Amino acid sequence: MATDGLLDGPRFNPWVIALTVTLATFMEVLDTSIANVALKHISGSLAASEDESTWVLTSYLVANAIALPLSGWLSTLLGRKRFYMMCVALFTLSSALCGMATTLGQLVFFRVLQGIGGGGLQPSEQAILVDTFPPAKRGMAMAVYGMAILVAPILGPTLGGWITDNYSWRWIFYINVPVGCFSLFLSNIVVEDPPYLKAQRAVLRGKPFRIDYIGLGLLALGLGALEVVFDKGQQEDWFGSRFIVVLTITAVVSLGAAIVWELLHPQPILNLRLLKDRNFLFCAIVIFCAFGVLYGSTVLLPQMLQTLMGYSATMAGMVMSPAGFFTILEMPIIGILLGRRVDARWLIVAGLMVVATASFWMSTLTLQVSASQLIWPRIVQTLGAGLLWVPINTAAYLYIPREQTNNASGLFNLIRNEGSSIGVAVVTTLLQRRAQFHQTWMAGHVTPLHPQATSILQQMSGIGGPGDVVSGMQQGLARLYGLVQREALTLAYLDMFRLFAFASLLVIPLVFLMRRSVAKGGELAAH
Repeated sequence: MATDGLLDGPRFNPWVIALTVTLATFMEVLDTSIANVALKHISGSLAASEDESTWVLTSYLVANAIALPLSGWLSTLLGRKRFYMMCVALFTLSSALCGMATTLGQLVFFRVLQGIGGGGLQPSEQAILVDTFPPAKRGMAMAVYGMAILVAPILGPTLGGWITDNYSWRWIFYINVPVGCFSLFLSNIVVEDPPYLKAQRAVLRGKPFRIDYIGLGLLALGLGALEVVFDKGQQEDWFGSRFIVVLTITAVVSLGAAIVWELLHPQPILNLRLLKDRNFLFCAIVIFCAFGVLYGSTVLLPQMLQTLMGYSATMAGMVMSPAGFFTILEMPIIGILLGRRVDARWLIVAGLMVVATASFWMSTLTLQVSASQLIWPRIVQTLGAGLLWVPINTAAYLYIPREQTNNASGLFNLIRNEGSSIGVAVVTTLLQRRAQFHQTWMAGHVTPLHPQATSILQQMSGIGGPGDVVSGMQQGLARLYGLVQREALTLAYLDMFRLFAFASLLVIPLVFLMRRSVAKGGELAAH
């Protein structure tokens, strides 16, 4: 008989429930990255420019960001099972509509619907797992969840490229339909709301129906504007664009007002008071930084392979994909360690150190390395992310009251999602800035007074051989300029990998500010 508010004698094995809810979440996380490689095909098929087609990505991220913080409140209001199934149904239906879209406007609109449906899946699944498994077994449950969250973004670009090259970009959306329908069928059978959640709903039904419209509006406006700023900032030259300036002001004012309003409201849409729990607060900060590093490197490494090393999109995906399979093997081991009363804090520290070590390793790469030399540091980095993912999700909820599980899950996943978005935006911008810095520095040394620069220029110009000397010199200068740009961009990528390492090390002291995080015999560890 389960205790502590868990399902009282569930009709199905908890692992059946875990695999059922993970299925839809895996497809949702996959969709955050699978469409990236298909933008050229989408823009060509729908008669749109490549810049316009990026709204296919942005619209999904904006809708996803808005839906995440509302999921906890809606789960309590509607019932978690009902809300979860509504999200699966909306995600599945909108995926089919995305595949059938005939114009870019239609596709963007359907992606918004898909993002809304998908935004509720991750927090709902996490809350379901927290309530289905006792604390002593929660680590293994989070390992299953981690497979969806960590592996799907790694496999997304590879799978998307293969489907697009061999079939059509429409099939990257159609593949969600059978999976979504199967998930919906299983969820209806095996997923149940815990007794405490049913009691909460009964209390809410007995009261006048009230919605925090102001908090809802402020959060939707602020998060939506913020997500567009992150996704479009570099493309629009950041604060050189009036569009970005207006959206930034909107985001800051709206979110600032939302924070004050939600803290003062008796029944907030987003319960920020949960951050008073230091385990939850520090876990949220660590996961924010960790996913900034993980998603930042997931974006930069394929870019580096394709831009500087001549890899195709499929080959770049093949370099990234093995890390996902090693993570699948790693997750159950971490779950077993947590089940044997290993303090989650030490595993989190170990994970951050492994991520930092792998990032430093990446910063030593050259353009002459083989594919195998690129695969291993990425595997190690992802293993580090997996090492901290399971314990951090276990430690975050250890001291959260059971009736706040839905709200905590929505807030935690929002913070993680924003960490990913900010991480990608920051490293994309810094990459360009550092490339400019290195190019300026190297250009200052490419002068006629520098013997090595003069020698390289003569070799590239073919001076001393037959042909037009002036034309040869012009070609040589063009080649030398291209070489300088290439080397500057290479150094910029290596700078970003070093930044990832320092960011991982920087948050380690926060882990030691957390309370002891050991699940023992179905009860929480002593304070």
